[in-house]
Amino acid sequence: MRLKQWLFISIALFLSALIFIFFFLHIQFDYTPEKEEVDAHKVNNRNGYDYWGEYMSNEYAEQLLETEVGKDKLLEKNGAVKIDNKLLELGRKTFYTETFGNERFLTDVMGIIDGPLTIGNIMRALIALKGEGTTNLQVELAEDIKLGNKVYRKGELIDTGIDVAKGSYLPIGFPVTVSAGEIKMGISCAACHATFDPHTKKVIEGAPNTDFNGGLLMALATNSAAYFTHADIENIKKYIKDSSRTIENSEGKTEKLPDPESLERAVDETFIKWPRGNFDTTIDLASNPIQIPDAFTLNDHPYSWSGFAAVGNFKGLSTFNNNVHAQNTDSLTQAELSKELFGMDKEVYIGTILQKAAHKKYRYKTSMGVKPSNFLKERGPTRGADGLSDVIESPNYPKVSYVAPDGFIASSPGYKFSEQVNALSAWQNTLQPPERKGTFNNKIVLEGKEVFKRANCIACHAGQALTNNKIISVNKIGTEPSRAKAFKKTEKIFGESVLYSLDTPVPLSKKPKILKVPIEHLDKEQLEMGFAHGDSQGGYKVPSLIGLYWSAPYLHEGGVAVGVNINNDIGVPGTLLKGKTPDPYNSLKALVDRQLRNKVVQANKTSIELKKVHITGEGHDFWVDEEAGFTSEEQEKLIEYLLSLTSITNNE
Repeated sequence: MRLKQWLFISIALFLSALIFIFFFLHIQFDYTPEKEEVDAHKVNNRNGYDYWGEYMSNEYAEQLLETEVGKDKLLEKNGAVKIDNKLLELGRKTFYTETFGNERFLTDVMGIIDGPLTIGNIMRALIALKGEGTTNLQVELAEDIKLGNKVYRKGELIDTGIDVAKGSYLPIGFPVTVSAGEIKMGISCAACHATFDPHTKKVIEGAPNTDFNGGLLMALATNSAAYFTHADIENIKKYIKDSSRTIENSEGKTEKLPDPESLERAVDETFIKWPRGNFDTTIDLASNPIQIPDAFTLNDHPYSWSGFAAVGNFKGLSTFNNNVHAQNTDSLTQAELSKELFGMDKEVYIGTILQKAAHKKYRYKTSMGVKPSNFLKERGPTRGADGLSDVIESPNYPKVSYVAPDGFIASSPGYKFSEQVNALSAWQNTLQPPERKGTFNNKIVLEGKEVFKRANCIACHAGQALTNNKIISVNKIGTEPSRAKAFKKTEKIFGESVLYSLDTPVPLSKKPKILKVPIEHLDKEQLEMGFAHGDSQGGYKVPSLIGLYWSAPYLHEGGVAVGVNINNDIGVPGTLLKGKTPDPYNSLKALVDRQLRNKVVQANKTSIELKKVHITGEGHDFWVDEEAGFTSEEQEKLIEYLLSLTSITNNE
């Protein structure tokens, strides 16, 4: 009898503890691999200092300390970032676990796990793996849903492209929080820029998640219309159906909100067209998904497909990393800029995003009789920003700049201003890809290097990272032009490149010190081309060639894709749209062989879906084939050389 009583009491205490944890504590569950769970790679030794993109070794810093001017240059309050083991550890932690609060937007507003994709079914899929790991977590749908012309049925397994490491029961890059009795899912850098290798059973840090099915996952959300600025929504007024659904705009005038259901259907129809491994990162009311890039970033500046991230710490890498969290995971942050960017009043913009919010706390109704901005202010974080994420308005907000293209800097309370983003940049610069799998002939690789030089590839792909760090005009490179001008409208609201002092604690004090970020030493024409400002129509940066083995398909939109079967797996329709992984060797062959490329381009053009999202595989017409005077053997040697590149050393 006493044993039963103790058992009953123990169970009651256990259940009480679970209830207390679930309803009263804030807990985050996330995955960070142990060092032995990571595929071994040579680490770039980068301890020292970064001063607005200028790297200084510890040895050089010792010399600077001998003068007063040198001492000032190494101070955090003047823009210097000290790169040491503590900062690198924070960078790795940020990479895997930091969401900057984007779970509020993704879960509470967008409803990423409130529709057919549920947290319960995700957990069941994780358990079903039995610790084996996967590059593509398959999850059962909890209900029927029609997306575009296709109906997805309850119980159907969908490909998420989410990676799960061996021995883990948590996905890579999707932290889950339990707070006040509610479960929320966010996203960190690792979801897109790390992958599980099923052959070695290890995690590859920095490799792109080439089958991440982000478009489908967002289309399954209950309020994917909250992300409408990334879809082909030319005119929001087209979706106004009910004249009674009105609000008061910023000027005190009456305006109508679009019908949430018809807008939702239009956005969903766009998102399901995104190929796996692609994601749209610009809010220009056009669907321009780009291939997820690798995170082998050292000497690969300027950053992004257009090279817009060229100013600030770590040669613009911090600007690039910040853009993801300060804009791409929370559309609400751009509310103050909506008039200039989208021709929409701020109140209409916020109301459109919140009118179908998943959580009732954020669900706006026109019958409330309150402006959407006031409704959001009453419910969102009291940080002075329109969004829900942990972001801080840049000093000259609502102006944007080369160092803050979205007007915000991601910074969490308890850290210093931009500390996490700078730590992330410092850590990424230590990453190099693992060696190519399988064996290869060193003699052939060296001969391929000579072909590389003779073909004049080195004219653009020079230096340690095999890039000249330049942006090439879209007119010259010949690739699909729509993405190159994605930032053009920001010219209307551009201001001076300024940031708060890097020693400023978050939350900010009343009068934090403001620093002017130097840009005088940079090429003005290149800066303007990165944003398509002035007379420029934009361009595409020359990427590093380090880690090509891990980053197929190729070109900024991933349009140069060929599978293992070079005769049948042609283009994106023959690979990614069929759930087949592009083969790096065959895809590189298509990059330099005009006959094979022509087949790829023609295959891409047969797809109406790809046409809608501007993916063709055209451009970069630099050939190493028979018509250019090279034998098939020389072409093969070149490809072997390109696939061998895993280090920034000995490439010049």
